[in-house]
Amino acid sequence: MCISLDRAEFSGTTLYAGRLHHPEHGLIHVLGYQNTPVNLAAGPNAMLLHLPTARMTREHFLPVGRTGDVLNRMVDAVRRPLRTGITDDIAWMGTDGAAVEIFEHDIYTVLLAADPTRIPAALDDVPEHRRPRLDPDLLRFYADHYPGHTIAVCCFDSAAARRAEPLLMWYSPLDPDRLTLPALDCHTGEAPDLDADVPVDHWVMLSTDAAPPCWGELVDHPREMRHRLRSYLPDAVVGARYGGRLPNGDFSISHDDLLATGMEGLRRLRPERAA
Repeated sequence: MCISLDRAEFSGTTLYAGRLHHPEHGLIHVLGYQNTPVNLAAGPNAMLLHLPTARMTREHFLPVGRTGDVLNRMVDAVRRPLRTGITDDIAWMGTDGAAVEIFEHDIYTVLLAADPTRIPAALDDVPEHRRPRLDPDLLRFYADHYPGHTIAVCCFDSAAARRAEPLLMWYSPLDPDRLTLPALDCHTGEAPDLDADVPVDHWVMLSTDAAPPCWGELVDHPREMRHRLRSYLPDAVVGARYGGRLPNGDFSISHDDLLATGMEGLRRLRPERAA
């Protein structure tokens, strides 16, 4: 459940999105993403995530340290009263910085760019063993369909499956009252087919610090977790596991729907080409 720059398989995907008022940054969204990547390409590969924010730097990526099971603990919380997403009931929705920053995060070399068309020129600064091939049409797709977003290119070279540490990041969202989780799917290196149904097999978790008492399922965070990391994480989450096939697109929910209906308000969102 992601976009790769060449042939790859991704399994065991967990997605998390939370809305909170942080004591330092104010109203922010937090995104968590974790899977097991298997590179099927002859050389290096990468996965792409489009993030609904106009500005991000490496400081927005949160190191999890010894608490790399942070997303697993959210899954465990909602597994207790197990809920399985029924894919046929998910509704469909339509939609009416120039620099590239490069840094290391777990198994990835990450490139962050507000303008995806600038990514090819920055690839020379990626270590050769992780430097993937890029299809210009794929980057043009992101420029056309996700204007104003930040694009994260997570380069890796693992030929064998490895459960990566979660990508956990915070940002000031383009729309504070809508949680959107990147879930477009294509593993060939080409631009995704927006008219296709794609296989899904993953957990989706959501949270908000505006929830009333007894909302969601309490998360058992470890006592040794660093205070800084804990300040970005929820006390309680709602979530479900989704399988089968869904229309290609992202997951999206308004904050009001999240409070009122939990996971029932989750929708699939297909991007429209910018005018």
